[in-house]
Amino acid sequence: MSTSEGTYGRGAAVLSVGIGVTGLVTFGYFALASHSLTEAQYGHITLLWSAVFITVSVLYRPVEQLLSRTIADRDARGVTGREHLRVAATIQLALAVLFAIVALALREPIEDELLGGSSALYAILIVAVLAYAASYFARGFLAGHHRFGLYGGLVLMEASSRFMFALAVAVSIAEGQTAVALGIAAAPIVSLAVVPWALGRRLRAQGPVDTDALDAAARDEPSAKGDTQFTLARGSGFAVAVLLIMLSEQTFLNAGPLLVKANEGARGAALAGFAFNVLLIARAPLQLFQAVQTSILPHLTRLRASGETDPFRRSVNLTLVAIAAFAGGVALVMLAIGPWLMDLVFGGNFDYERGGLVLVSIGMGLYLAAATLNQALLAHGRAPHAAAAWVVCAIAFALFLLLADFDDRVLQVEIAFLGAAACLCALLHSLYRRA
Repeated sequence: MSTSEGTYGRGAAVLSVGIGVTGLVTFGYFALASHSLTEAQYGHITLLWSAVFITVSVLYRPVEQLLSRTIADRDARGVTGREHLRVAATIQLALAVLFAIVALALREPIEDELLGGSSALYAILIVAVLAYAASYFARGFLAGHHRFGLYGGLVLMEASSRFMFALAVAVSIAEGQTAVALGIAAAPIVSLAVVPWALGRRLRAQGPVDTDALDAAARDEPSAKGDTQFTLARGSGFAVAVLLIMLSEQTFLNAGPLLVKANEGARGAALAGFAFNVLLIARAPLQLFQAVQTSILPHLTRLRASGETDPFRRSVNLTLVAIAAFAGGVALVMLAIGPWLMDLVFGGNFDYERGGLVLVSIGMGLYLAAATLNQALLAHGRAPHAAAAWVVCAIAFALFLLLADFDDRVLQVEIAFLGAAACLCALLHSLYRRA
C-alpha cells in the first residue's frame, strides 16, 4: 500500500470514529428531547432539525466539496495564494444571503405551517442555517488539507454542544421547547472553536500566488494552468453542479415518503412513516459513509494532480469492494431476520416484507457505490457530467413514484429506489471509465 493510500485509510478511519460518535450523541439529543417535551413540541423540534439540515446540505456542501478538491489539487501542484479561499467565501456568502432573502420572504408559511407559529423557532432556523455557512467552509478547508482529526473534532463538538442544551432541559436547569431548539443554532457556532488556530496558522504560512509555478505547470501539462487559475466563474460552475447533485440526493432520500403521504389521503401520514423507516436502511449507512466521502475526494484529487493513476484506481476499487461486502452483509441480515429486527426497532402495526427490505439493502449498496464514483468524477473535474446523471435519475425516480400505479405504495418506493440507484451507478461508472 502506498503512503497516500495509507493516509486515506487513516483519514477515513479517524472520521468514521468521529462521525460514529457524533451519531450516537445526536441520538442522545433527540432521546432527551423526546422525554422532556410534549409530543407536539418534540414534533416541531424534529421539523426544525429536518428543515435546517436539508437546507444546509443542499446549499453549503457544494462549497465544502469545492474547497476540499481545490485545496488538495493546489497543494499537490505546489501552487500558493489565497484566491481560491476568496472565491469559495464569496460563493458561500452569496448562498447564505440568498437563503436569508427567501426565508424572510416566506416567513409566514415557515413560521405558521412548519414551526407551529413559533417566532423563536423561526429565529433559530435563520441563525442556524447562516451559522452553518461558516461551519461547512471550515470543513472543506480542513478536508482539503487532510486535517481529519480536526474535522472529526469539529463535528463532534457540534453534536456535543447541541446535546448539552437537551441535557440542561432534562435535568431542569432550563425548560421548554425553545431551550432545546437553541442547541441547533448554538452547535455550529461553538464547533468553530476547534479550528481558528489551524486556519490562522495555514493562512499566515501562505504567500502571494507563485506565478513561476503556474507557468511551469502550464508548460509541463496543458491542462494544469486551467486547474490552478481559480476564478469565480470556475468555482461557481463546480458549486452549481454539486448543488444539483445535493438536490438530487435529497430527492432520492425524501421524495418517496412525501409522495406516499400525498397519494394516500388519510392514511398517508402513517404510510409515509412506514416508508421512511424502510429507507433508513439506506439513510443510516450514509451517515457513516460521510467519512469516506470527506476523505476520498481530497485523496483522489491529490493522486490525479500528481499523475498517480494506479493508486487512484486502487483506492476507488477498494472502496467499492468494501461497500459491496457491507451491502451484501446487510442484505443477508434483512433476509434472515429483517422483519423481526424492524419490528423490534420501530414497533408499530406495519408488516415489514422480507423481500422489500432486501431490495432496499441492495439499493443502498448501489447508491453508496454511485456516491464513491461521484467523488472520483469530482476529482477528475467532471462535476457537470456527474450532475447530469444525478438529475436524470432523480427525475426518473420521481416520475416512477408519481405515474406508476402500485397497490402497495411502500413496495413501489422500494423498487423505485433500487432501480434509480442501479441506473445512477451504471451512468456514473460509464463516466468514470471514460474519465
